[in-house]
Amino acid sequence: MTAGREWDDALFLGAAPYYRRGRIPYAPGLADTLAEALELDGRGRLIDMGCGPGTLAVGLAHLFAEVVGVDPDRGMIAEAGRAAAEAGVAAKARWVEARAEELPDGLGTFTVATFGQSFHWMDRDLVAAEVRGLLRTGGVLVHVSDVKTSDVRAEERSVEDLPYPTVPYEAVDELVKRYLGPVRRAGRGLLPQGTPGGENEVYARAGFSGPRRLVVPGGQALVRTRDDVVAGVFSRSFSAPHLFGAHRDAFEQDLARLLRDASPSDRFSERQPGTEAFVWHR
Repeated sequence: MTAGREWDDALFLGAAPYYRRGRIPYAPGLADTLAEALELDGRGRLIDMGCGPGTLAVGLAHLFAEVVGVDPDRGMIAEAGRAAAEAGVAAKARWVEARAEELPDGLGTFTVATFGQSFHWMDRDLVAAEVRGLLRTGGVLVHVSDVKTSDVRAEERSVEDLPYPTVPYEAVDELVKRYLGPVRRAGRGLLPQGTPGGENEVYARAGFSGPRRLVVPGGQALVRTRDDVVAGVFSRSFSAPHLFGAHRDAFEQDLARLLRDASPSDRFSERQPGTEAFVWHR
């Protein structure tokens, strides 16, 4: 976790089976954008820190000779292995169940390290320094997330010409708060201030130079089912299944009712968010 917080192994407890179905993927073209910008040619090694169910590592595996995914959640590691097998890249993928702060010996060195919306859960100064030590000379660190620029996101939120209603996210969030309270949950504890920002300062302190910002546009129309949206709710740390305890069935019934009222067809539309990647040089 971030400095001052102890690691909580319940952070994503039970969320792994819902993650791949529930989370919206990175924008199409991310792999091609990184391949061109970083001159990736199928050689070299990638380490993906906080890999979750392999979303980023599996999607980039064809650009490397080997990929290593690291995550402390056993369920996420199992899902990553399944994803790699389905994509036909299991032979070049290795999945390590470990905290980023406690990496095992013998991982070797890497040409690229990635963080896909995971860095904020870590002891960031410690992990940034550790990753810098794992990179070969000329290696790069890539921080990947949804586009945060307001004008791009506003464009992507346009609902014109979408075939189904949009997901009622605000109402879903209110329902979660009704069951779990108004303060954001995080594993067995609370996260009243949210997760930290300021990644640029952390990477700079660790000795990285940059960043170079790459943007992969979104805006494509996506269709999601009610079950997809439910999976998205249970894939989040602040609404992971275990948090609801004995009230989980009641919550799921209320959530299904809310979504059915919003779209009787059980179909929803939304815009694919853009993806941004910040490239830092060792």
